[in-house]
Amino acid sequence: MPKLTKTIVDTAKPDGRDRFIWDDEIKGFGLRITKTGSKSYVFQYRVGGGRNGTLRRPRIGAHGSLTPAEARSIAKTWALQVAEGGDPGGERTAYRNAPRMTDAFIRYQTEHADVHKKPSSAKEDKRLIRLFLSPEFGSRKVAEVTREQVSAFHRRLAGRPYQANRLLALLSKVFNLCEVWGWRPDGSNPCRHVKKFKEEKRERFLSPAELGRLGEVLRKAERFELQDSEGNRLWVNPSAILAIRLIVLTGARRGEILGLKWSDIDWDRSRALLSDSKTGRRDLYLPAPVLKLLAELKPAKGAVFVVPGGRSTQERQAAKRPLTNLKDPWKTITAAAGLEGVRIHDLRHSFASVGASSGMGLPIIGKLLGHRETATTARYAHLADDPVKAAADTIGGRVNDALQSAARPR
Repeated sequence: MPKLTKTIVDTAKPDGRDRFIWDDEIKGFGLRITKTGSKSYVFQYRVGGGRNGTLRRPRIGAHGSLTPAEARSIAKTWALQVAEGGDPGGERTAYRNAPRMTDAFIRYQTEHADVHKKPSSAKEDKRLIRLFLSPEFGSRKVAEVTREQVSAFHRRLAGRPYQANRLLALLSKVFNLCEVWGWRPDGSNPCRHVKKFKEEKRERFLSPAELGRLGEVLRKAERFELQDSEGNRLWVNPSAILAIRLIVLTGARRGEILGLKWSDIDWDRSRALLSDSKTGRRDLYLPAPVLKLLAELKPAKGAVFVVPGGRSTQERQAAKRPLTNLKDPWKTITAAAGLEGVRIHDLRHSFASVGASSGMGLPIIGKLLGHRETATTARYAHLADDPVKAAADTIGGRVNDALQSAARPR
């Protein structure tokens, strides 16, 4: 058996069947030549039991992508591993078959999100994985993702801190489960110690004047009188107008209103039972203006959703599916009302701000909003001081007037 050199490898010819040329220096190192003439380097050895052990012949690499010297170096390393009881071919197969992040995302979705999370939350996780996490990490081996890779991904989203932090939290949960599944060593989550961005909490409340402008635009839209700056008439889906009114009048979340069904409404108790709220099952209290608005709708027999989808009157009357697009109508409404930059969620803040400014206690406001934690409602604490401050101003002013009047010459 000759030593495998470049000359021997280059001049080796196929003979109509697969054949091997073995190296005379490293036992088990050889060149495989297929009947079609392709050439690759291999390493042959036995695992366990000497001559009675299992024969393995893993491929080192193709000739051309590796030189004989490079292949020899790998074969020498593998030979040392075998001498120490190792199984380089088996390890290579295990590496090749090791789970990738795509496998982890699928398993997370099917075994965790779809089982333990609300349908709306599971759907949002699936969207985030599809749009952000899979393109970045999907093809990588689970065991090889590093903290630096996670940190670099997080830094690239610095301009969107809220979204960056949500993605980091979701990715961290996936890696925690990978440890449970045995796909990574315990305590190796690469998301640990990646510092979250500071999030600026937006607390945009509509003033009474802004609420007035919003109401005027909604009325125009309902009468089909809304126009753009050039006088062109604008059409806004009546279901979207209804949804906006319900959100601002109840303080409910967007998803709670769009998913509201007629069967959820308890007319006698003036409330709706929300089965899939962000904080679980809860009561949505319906004030008198809302009850009046809903009573005037007169849904068709068999209607399901209070805010139905569809552009045609017939589709909306059937109400078999909910409205899903509130973004575009809201953009039209806010532009007409001069409220650019105001989010739909700010209507919920505005509802709470009116309550706090009217002297209602934070526990009551939290109950109306469906907050599970009192800390969530605490953002409105400074507004709860408004009526107290107003009372102090009134009393202080009157006392001051009395003091001043006593000082005036008679």
